[in-house]
Amino acid sequence: MSETPLLDDPRPAAQRARAPRAFVKSFGCQMNVYDSQRMADLAAVEGYGEAATAEDADLIVLNTCHIRERASEKIYSELGKLRELKDKRGKVGRRTTIVVAGCVAQAEGAEILRRQPAVDIVVGPQSYHRLPQLLRAAEARSGVVDTDFPAEDKFAHLPPSAPAAVARRGVAAFVTVQEGCDKFCSFCVVPYTRGAEASRPVESIVAEIGRLTKAGVREVVLIGQNVNAYHGLDAAEERVGLAALIARAAAVPGVRRVRYATSHPNDMTDDLIAAHASVEALAPYLHLPVQSGSDRILLSMNRRHLASDYLAIVDRVRQARPDIALSSDFIVGYPGESDADFAATLALVRAVGFASSYAFKFSARPGTPAAEMAGQVDDTVKAERLAELQALLEHQKQTFNRACVGRRLEVLFEKPGRHDGQAIGRSPYQQAVFAEAPLSLTGAVAQVEIVDVRPNSLHGRVVSPASQEQDLISRAG
Repeated sequence: MSETPLLDDPRPAAQRARAPRAFVKSFGCQMNVYDSQRMADLAAVEGYGEAATAEDADLIVLNTCHIRERASEKIYSELGKLRELKDKRGKVGRRTTIVVAGCVAQAEGAEILRRQPAVDIVVGPQSYHRLPQLLRAAEARSGVVDTDFPAEDKFAHLPPSAPAAVARRGVAAFVTVQEGCDKFCSFCVVPYTRGAEASRPVESIVAEIGRLTKAGVREVVLIGQNVNAYHGLDAAEERVGLAALIARAAAVPGVRRVRYATSHPNDMTDDLIAAHASVEALAPYLHLPVQSGSDRILLSMNRRHLASDYLAIVDRVRQARPDIALSSDFIVGYPGESDADFAATLALVRAVGFASSYAFKFSARPGTPAAEMAGQVDDTVKAERLAELQALLEHQKQTFNRACVGRRLEVLFEKPGRHDGQAIGRSPYQQAVFAEAPLSLTGAVAQVEIVDVRPNSLHGRVVSPASQEQDLISRAG
């Protein structure tokens, strides 16, 4: 965009002196990371460059998450600081546009404007493709709200990411393939903020992956609120599942590794499990949330499976791919959870042996059935249980990591390390791996022998960079 002001440009001279910049801050899940990148793409089409901080931006977007407790309060605290910045700039004639997007925006809508009038636009996660129109509307009136669930496919209205922007974001990229959820777990707000399950067409996804790989991406992560419920249309207008989509994604030239997240146990179909054995590019890593090991609590959560069902799925996945690493999500202190229920969760964890996992204290989300349930657990008890569970999960993680010493792992190198001559990559199991390697290995896969383990990373030496030449040729093409 030219920095020469148009003759009819209404902006003050101080603002016309440089091209406007946008800053998008993402909170929460990987879906929000993807959405934030796409909003940055939309801003770029409108002439906004990228800003590294809110202080350097003319357009500030907070892409919010509503999953965790006090999510709204954190956003309002952030908005208070931005209001001060906006007021200060306004005194010297510089316009600042503040946008609240994402799931808090969807849940609270106009209430955000009431509590913080400095906000110019509130837009939900299904409507952010309308951001350019909303920005123009905000120039004419204050307080624009769009939290509809539009009938049109928002992905069809999103501009392709610029190759330079893709390159800046790294050699691994999220690609949203499915949104929403029909499961209605009693603790979860997703069905209310993201809507019903919907899947993108196969060809749209494959085309996006093709553009990403041409810009240097080598790992694609297919994401959705319930990604293994994917049921998109292929070119023949036939419904296909996630297994078929994974095969198509893996076949795109330049793709070296495919992952998917986040899954529900009830949608682990036979063909998806088989894909872990048959699709070479599919990483031997599965994030499969179980939330609790107690059947009584799983019933109350409306998870629609038993602990034994989960363990049976784990067995089947390991039969298909013996070297697979498993991770999960857990909620402790769910309403009515007894000591026996919590002990059942610990027993399930010991039975599976996870490579990594995430555990959280139950937080009541307004509007969900669990928020109104009797038997709310005391926060002190929640904290004690969380500490015990996290200690067990950390022990399993470190045990898995130590077992990697002496192994040769395929590492996708992503960026320079902290020290000269050092590079950082990711193993097939999502571990950070440090090794002495030239910058030319960025974007390439090499065999690395693991020689040491640190609390949050592996250290190794490159023993076979044979795939580097192949990758460099692919990128040049």
